[in-house]
Amino acid sequence: MNEMTPAECESICDGCGRCCLHKLEDEETGDVHYTDVVCQYFDEKSCQCTEYQNRLVLVPQCVKLEVEDIDRFHWLPPSCSYKILHDTGDLPSWHPLLTNDVSSVFNAGISIRGRVISEKDVSEDDWEERIIYWVDE
Repeated sequence: MNEMTPAECESICDGCGRCCLHKLEDEETGDVHYTDVVCQYFDEKSCQCTEYQNRLVLVPQCVKLEVEDIDRFHWLPPSCSYKILHDTGDLPSWHPLLTNDVSSVFNAGISIRGRVISEKDVSEDDWEERIIYWVDE
């Protein structure tokens, strides 16, 4: 993966949207818990960021995923194509680069489309009540 061009590296993103979910970290254990609350710039239909080019300015805590930094992103879900490729050397069978079908991520149950609520519609005080468990399926 370290020999990929930036465009090739970008193509590893399967478009599931799970990295756009808000996460809560247990201060005592360090465990990361996903919520069904998604960034306000997430377009649920396309599973894309509506402000991708400006996301790091608009959302300072947003992360620019770099291949060489995968190990430090312990919060990536087990289904993340970057993580799977890093760990196994292979893309998952449902990945759009293998299926030639962007809906294969949704069909495999990996996409967050239809399963989330915008951060604009939920108070941050209520996020703990929105913890989900389907990310680790």
